[in-house]
Amino acid sequence: MARALRSDLRNVAIVAHVDHGKTTLVDAMLRQTGSFGSHEHMEERAMDSNDLEREKGITILAKNTAITYKGVHATEGPVTINVIDTPGHADFGGEVERGLSMVDGVVLLVDASEGPLPQTRFVLRKALEAKLPVILLVNKTDRPDARIAEVEEEAHDLLLGLASDLHEDVPDLDVDALLDVPVVYASGRAGAASRNRPDNGALPDNDDLEPLFEAILEHVPAPVYDDEAPLQAWVTNLDSSPFLGRLALLRVFNGTLKKGQTVAWVRADGTTSNARITELLKTRALERYPAESAGPGDIVAIAGFEDITIGETIADPDDVRPLPQIHVDDPAISMTIGTNTSPLVGKIKGHKLTARMVKDRLDRELVGNVSLKVVDIGRPDAWEVQGRGELALAILVENMRREGFELTVGKPQVVTRKGEDGKVKEPFEHLTIDAPEEHLGAITQLMAARKGRMDNMTNHGTGWVRMEFIVPSRGLIGFRTEFLSTTRGTGIANAISHGYDDWAGHIVTRQNGSIVADRAGVVTPFAIIALQERMSFFVQPTQEVYEGMVVGENSRADDMDVNITKEKKLTNMRQSTSDTFESMTPPRQLTLEESLEFARDDECVEVTPEIVRIRKVDLDATSRGRAASRLKRQDAGA
Repeated sequence: MARALRSDLRNVAIVAHVDHGKTTLVDAMLRQTGSFGSHEHMEERAMDSNDLEREKGITILAKNTAITYKGVHATEGPVTINVIDTPGHADFGGEVERGLSMVDGVVLLVDASEGPLPQTRFVLRKALEAKLPVILLVNKTDRPDARIAEVEEEAHDLLLGLASDLHEDVPDLDVDALLDVPVVYASGRAGAASRNRPDNGALPDNDDLEPLFEAILEHVPAPVYDDEAPLQAWVTNLDSSPFLGRLALLRVFNGTLKKGQTVAWVRADGTTSNARITELLKTRALERYPAESAGPGDIVAIAGFEDITIGETIADPDDVRPLPQIHVDDPAISMTIGTNTSPLVGKIKGHKLTARMVKDRLDRELVGNVSLKVVDIGRPDAWEVQGRGELALAILVENMRREGFELTVGKPQVVTRKGEDGKVKEPFEHLTIDAPEEHLGAITQLMAARKGRMDNMTNHGTGWVRMEFIVPSRGLIGFRTEFLSTTRGTGIANAISHGYDDWAGHIVTRQNGSIVADRAGVVTPFAIIALQERMSFFVQPTQEVYEGMVVGENSRADDMDVNITKEKKLTNMRQSTSDTFESMTPPRQLTLEESLEFARDDECVEVTPEIVRIRKVDLDATSRGRAASRLKRQDAGA
């Protein structure tokens, strides 16, 4: 093997916990290297191009940008830095795995106040498993509550702790290199970085990002390749173009790719066929442009492969050498997704209603989303979709809703497995909570009800405490809303996978029952005003309802059927209060995620482009009553 280097190229991933400032930092890198032309408008958080990413303020999809660096540290001419912006949320683990497979080094970004959080641990573990060198970047040093030295120490402890955990799995991991990790201090929003530690709450003593670029050129190795090896390129992501159809994003490991070239396409099932590259695109800033060829280390997009998927290999037809398939953590949460079966289905023209449309859309999602699984449950109109977490599945349903689909979505459930001892095992999560001290007792009580076991608690002396719990994944379904109510919106909770353990027993996740409409019709103000003392409502006057639809939350534990369409009896006597509705409490507007959290086991969520409704799986009140009686008799017999 003749080893060679691409000194004009660096491939680096920016990894961090959600909301620690990755995307804002990339904005500043693009701006300072002049990657955008003077005529181009650059939006804030330019890498978060997806509507949902902008709304939620999180990165969902791993994306790449190419920065051309010509600064003082580019001694041998311009250097192209391919930056992969990865999600910080463990639910999008498949995206992180893919992002790391494309790069030769990692910038680990931690918030100067919050320090390393669960997702920091998750993405860093993946980076160390891949034996990638790490640059530590302490961001947001200008936060008034910054504690820079402590956070730096916590990050080093995390690195060494993970290295000792991985010692058996990755025996040749270089622990000495981890002891000497380079540290950069920055404010991504101000576009400033320094190698000197600033005071807490202060900006770095330098007004640009040159120290970060220097660290990347010095510590992230240039791509290494074998100049005698045949072509090997790995499909790491997919995209589509209205003109070119499906695009395969790939990293070239060895050899050269050329436009118009015939290559061997090694599919996931091991079969090989020849195909022609009809178009080859490179990246400049956030735009793709046509190119004639790409060499080792380049990250490019190619067209001409109709049903290519992630993890497949593009190789030399005369010497086919496949690269390994991508591995992703097993799904922990599942939900049933099917066609809309409510009485109000198809009321608006143009919606996508058929089972074939839903199945085609789920199959399309599988092509680009390696962390999802679709399981056939023996029904022609519904399928079980499994993913890493509740958020990832809710994002899929939200995307489908925006595309015009009408769906019935079941309550999220956990994916169990049988242990070697024959017992049922369920997934557990490592949950980290940051909250003001006064909520400590209420949070402990909340977690105990959800079978959470406290693992650790630290008090930084700032009035806030950090608690760590090991809790069944089931206990976190519907947890977020109750947690935010308990902490009055001040608490921060983050969870990552903690593996499988014995079934933890019955968990009561919702104390209050549902208010269910007992007939179809239109909601009236008269009915709501008469009932609102004992319950809160999700519907408003003039809204159409049907029998079995959940219209509110009961103040007691039992479900209650009500006539929400009841009208005031007409008399020939005029009352002074007849037309005043000031006493009517405004309804609670539940989002899709809140609706999925609220639903009980016998309930599901009707999702349409205009509205999200909660309903009983069995709409008929009589048959629901019979089923409840049978259940009571069984419990009494047991």
